[in-house]
Amino acid sequence: MDAPIDARYKRKHPSSASDRPSKQMRPDLEPPTRSTNGENSVSPLNGDMAHDADETKTQARVTTAAESAEWQETIEKVVKKVVAIHMCLTCSFDTESATASEATGFVVDAERGYILTNRHVVGAGPFWGHCIFDNHEEVDVYPVYRDPVHDFGILKFDPKAVKYMPLAALPLRPDQARVGSEIRVVGNDAGEKLSILSGVISRLDRNAPDYGDGYCDFNTNYIQAAASASGGSSGSPVVNIDGCAIALQAGGRSDGAATDYFLPLDRPLRALKCIQEGIPITRGTIQTQWMIKPFDECRRLGLTADWEAEMRQKFPNETGMLVAEVVLPEGPADDKVEEGDILVKVNGELLTQFIRLDDILDSSVDKPVKLLVQRGGENLEVELTVGDLHAITPDRFVSVSGASFHDLSYQQARLFAISTTGNGVFVCEASGSFRFDGSESGWMISSVDNKDTPNLDAFIKVMAEIPDRSRVVVAYKHLRDLHTLNTAIINVDRHWSTKMSLVVRNDKTGLWDMTELAKAIEPVPLTPKRANFITVPSRSHPKAVDIIKSFVRVTASMPIKLDGFPRARKTGHGLVIDAEKGLVIISRAIVPYDLCDITVTIADSIIIDGEVVFMHPLQNYAIIKYDPSLVQAPVQSAKLATEYVKQGDDTIFFGFNHNYRPVVAKTVITDITTVAIPASATTPRYRAINLDAVTVDTGLAVQCGSGVLIDEEGTVQALWLTYLGERSNSSGKDMEYHLGLATPMILPIINQIREGKQPELRIMSVELQTIQMSQARIMGVSEEWIERVEREDPERHQLFMVRKVDSGYAGALLESDIILSLNDQLITRVTALDIQYHSPTLTAVVVRKRRTLTLSVPTVPTDALETTRAVIFCGAVLHRPHHAVRQQISKVHSDVYISGRQRGSPAYAYGLSPTNFVMAVNGVETLTLDDFLKEVKKVPDNTYFRLKVMTFDNVPWVATMKKCEHYFPTIEFVKDSAERTGWRKVVHEAEKGGSDGLMTEGGISESAVDVESSVAQPEPLGVEDKE
Repeated sequence: MDAPIDARYKRKHPSSASDRPSKQMRPDLEPPTRSTNGENSVSPLNGDMAHDADETKTQARVTTAAESAEWQETIEKVVKKVVAIHMCLTCSFDTESATASEATGFVVDAERGYILTNRHVVGAGPFWGHCIFDNHEEVDVYPVYRDPVHDFGILKFDPKAVKYMPLAALPLRPDQARVGSEIRVVGNDAGEKLSILSGVISRLDRNAPDYGDGYCDFNTNYIQAAASASGGSSGSPVVNIDGCAIALQAGGRSDGAATDYFLPLDRPLRALKCIQEGIPITRGTIQTQWMIKPFDECRRLGLTADWEAEMRQKFPNETGMLVAEVVLPEGPADDKVEEGDILVKVNGELLTQFIRLDDILDSSVDKPVKLLVQRGGENLEVELTVGDLHAITPDRFVSVSGASFHDLSYQQARLFAISTTGNGVFVCEASGSFRFDGSESGWMISSVDNKDTPNLDAFIKVMAEIPDRSRVVVAYKHLRDLHTLNTAIINVDRHWSTKMSLVVRNDKTGLWDMTELAKAIEPVPLTPKRANFITVPSRSHPKAVDIIKSFVRVTASMPIKLDGFPRARKTGHGLVIDAEKGLVIISRAIVPYDLCDITVTIADSIIIDGEVVFMHPLQNYAIIKYDPSLVQAPVQSAKLATEYVKQGDDTIFFGFNHNYRPVVAKTVITDITTVAIPASATTPRYRAINLDAVTVDTGLAVQCGSGVLIDEEGTVQALWLTYLGERSNSSGKDMEYHLGLATPMILPIINQIREGKQPELRIMSVELQTIQMSQARIMGVSEEWIERVEREDPERHQLFMVRKVDSGYAGALLESDIILSLNDQLITRVTALDIQYHSPTLTAVVVRKRRTLTLSVPTVPTDALETTRAVIFCGAVLHRPHHAVRQQISKVHSDVYISGRQRGSPAYAYGLSPTNFVMAVNGVETLTLDDFLKEVKKVPDNTYFRLKVMTFDNVPWVATMKKCEHYFPTIEFVKDSAERTGWRKVVHEAEKGGSDGLMTEGGISESAVDVESSVAQPEPLGVEDKE
């Protein structure tokens, strides 16, 4: 009867309007991703998704003279009752991810203010939105009902808020939906204009379309027509020539076929009447999914001829019957109904339609019903008790340790044919402490700390008793692989996410109210632990492999994404440089900033906390510290070489592969050269510059992101580090580079820290690149200087040219200047630039436009380059432009820089993009965070305000936004050494009963998409000759 449902039945996504990167575009030009119905509910406004080529055609259609006068009159009346819905699903819940979307609805009760739309528009979780009428009046809306199964929901608005047009309701007439009826779909075409699409109903009896793993309707028939509904038309009324709504637009095909699917209005009409009369909307279930199957297939399943004859006589227009498709374990029908059973009677009544089945079940909650089914040609009568569908539909969740949890829904249980109870608690936002590898959704936690968590109440009880910073065992499964029980050890965070909150749906207000369940328990003091390192077998290099005792594994977990860093958690190996003091050197690709939790694992056995001591502004390393008194293991301080290795030297590569296993190989140093780590144009983040890198001739170099180059005596010649690079335009992955850093370059800093001193470095805020003598001569370097270079550095016949000057650096140097000497020292190597670290002013001899000049070049302190303050406002993460931004931009427009944004937030909905600068609020200049906070505090909650914004590419625009303090309070994090975490949290604005922190940290991104990493090799840094 129906062709197999596959990926073609996805909700539609129109093509983007432009191929420009989003950061170069004003938000109203960003690629929209509207949808009709599908795996992302309605369309995320700022997503980057693949689109069908056929979807680029505009589907809007206006009535013409060819239209009948009657249809024109009908449409003129209908459009005044249709609204465009703009909403945010503020956090992930059940089958929906947090997003911002646009869709359609229509007024069904003008006096009370009710709007009918789709369930996938309203969403299962927290909702925040408004609607716009035909005359462009805007009013707030909130959900009063979303059906647990069927694709409809009801929103409420205040009719008194509509002042400039008379309100009228669109009557619901499900009885007028007939095959052959001419219809119009009147809706919102991608949120930009009215779309009026014509079609003819071709079927009334198709099964509900299957859109995949997301929300899907079932246990209802759908109406099919050819209308080519476009993105944003979800929730549009399907009207007949009499101006009555006869169905609800819900979905369609995305393979170019002009096929749309409409939900019959029988159940929405019942729900509306219940709401109007103030009575509960009862919903019954026996936890069985039924499918309409044609008589020929039913015969193959065992339908006898006498029953077929009786059915055809009773229902001459019907061509099929209801057949059990999925029966959930431990549900009311378990062990009574089986898959393949053909439903004949319910309570003695012959039945072939979903509508009548729903009628009976919805009126029989907690009551027995009798079913007569045929199984293999045999009659079987069973009695079972109808369950409450609302009871197995989550209306609450718990937020703890940066993640969110609720009981498994009927939607998810039906999709995977499992019981709604006893399988564990569902992780609706897998982030924070509960960020698992492999997938962002679909996890079920069956136990925590070796205590079963079969449901949310049990989970709450277990989590409330776990102290902060505890490391506990978690057992979990994925819904797509229930055969495999996974085990992980997590670090429970109750310091960044201090509260464990219960968030409960309130259908009277439309909000989700939050209450604190339990305060954080103080961490249990750690006690010393003993361990031994593994032995790495190597007869050829016994002293070299002993370096294993100087390596520890380091994991950094970032509760908030700052500075454009793309990951919330990174793991790598660090080298112990002082075992007595617990000092470890690690790549800044692992520890990008100090607003993080650091765990140090020693000998793969002892896990203790660490903290950041120092972060080098240029050379890609950080130094962290752990408490050595807690470690009873033979940790050794690495012996660092004081002499630089040379090209062609033999060395031993010791590193850790992707499985964190040690590997070793004899190799040779192939090159030592100044390299360029490419800047990320779309997401500026920390990168090493002015760097001499060591490369080696072994395949292990690409496999290993952490390690050392070491000689036969066990002296470390170079660190092997991961360098974070650019984001690939083609693959969207973040590129990583594995390179060596010679140890003599880091010794001065290490010696200071060993002595208990905090290095106070100064730098010239410029990025340099090498030029060869042929280029230097053409650019005006004299023969005397060229001869001096050849004489004083026979190995490196090169000089440095200023490639980029940091924004705001008034340091006398200009781009394209060639640096000859600093303080009379010839500069041919990166190591010679170390003179800048402790000199407030440098005397530089440069060549500028073929003229040799002597300049006084000031240096700037580096302590101001790191982020020490961040504000989260309306879901946007704001801080001073970090060093990478200043390196890449010609002018810093303000100190209010958007580093990230949270999905489903006002910042996401209204188009505030990462890399934008906020310059003014309501016409008042706000060039600092203090100015910004002062002005936004003047804006009342749920009120619009104006932001003057500048893009990274110097394009100004004005954004209008509305505050939502209930879900997105204004929070500030300030670096404070007096706090245990090193950061102080300040809540500036929050609604009572709402959130006073991030509901989860998983929704924040530094760009529009999540990314993966790839390993690549950098190019030598220099000026290219184009010959």
